[in-house]
Amino acid sequence: MNLKERLAGTLLMCAIVPMAVAGYLLIVVVGLFGKVDRARQGVRAMDHFVNATLFNGYAWESLSSHAWRAKEKRWARIVIKITDFFDENHCKKANKREQPIIDLMLKKRLHEQTVGKRSHK
Repeated sequence: MNLKERLAGTLLMCAIVPMAVAGYLLIVVVGLFGKVDRARQGVRAMDHFVNATLFNGYAWESLSSHAWRAKEKRWARIVIKITDFFDENHCKKANKREQPIIDLMLKKRLHEQTVGKRSHK
């Protein structure tokens, strides 16, 4: 990772983190008292964020789908067990729905560095 990418990431996070906290609080309020569809989108985005940051997954994938791919790992078995309590085969269904997106992302190399990357023309 080069200095330009680190600087851009740091500045971006300084702007995003306060908005993320406000977004989280809005999800809670809207989820309890407002239109559930709006809260669902926020929860889905938070799910992807947690998967990418805490579980080293892809930003385009939910924690449930990632757990199904990594089902031999302890953390994944715990996620699968918890989600199965609420929705049988949830992680398997999530992976079936999301795997084409992951495959496309990898094929198009969308997971690679973009800021400060030199062009290879």
